[in-house]
Amino acid sequence: MHKALVITALLMSSIVFPAQAENLIGDKVVLRALDKVTATTEDYTVAVGDTLKYGSMEIAVRHCEKRPPEETPETFAFLQITDARTDGNGEDAEQAKLFSGWMFASSPALSALDHAVYDIWVLDCITPPPARGEALTDFEKTPSQ
Repeated sequence: MHKALVITALLMSSIVFPAQAENLIGDKVVLRALDKVTATTEDYTVAVGDTLKYGSMEIAVRHCEKRPPEETPETFAFLQITDARTDGNGEDAEQAKLFSGWMFASSPALSALDHAVYDIWVLDCITPPPARGEALTDFEKTPSQ
């Protein structure tokens, strides 16, 4: 009986649970914009905290993250999108909030912008290079000769 408990304890201690790495926080987002009228797309790189003006819309980039390379790929960004409106006489009116939330690169339809003329979706989140002097992982080290 004692031997069975020791074997069970050894087997239980050999179970390895994978550690999850933290997401990489980016400083720029790559967005793709589609004009449905002209059927043209254009890619934009927007810094976090900046606002892109596209057509009548303003896309404010608030945050972006991506999973580390060893995890299942996913990129997501928090965007706030407004649309310029007029009062019918050509005067500017209050902007209409079209979208405020997370967009996911792998599933653009999951949380999409609903606009008659334009589509916006997230392509990538650009992360800054590691600071000088930061420890490199084993994969980043060059082999010594």
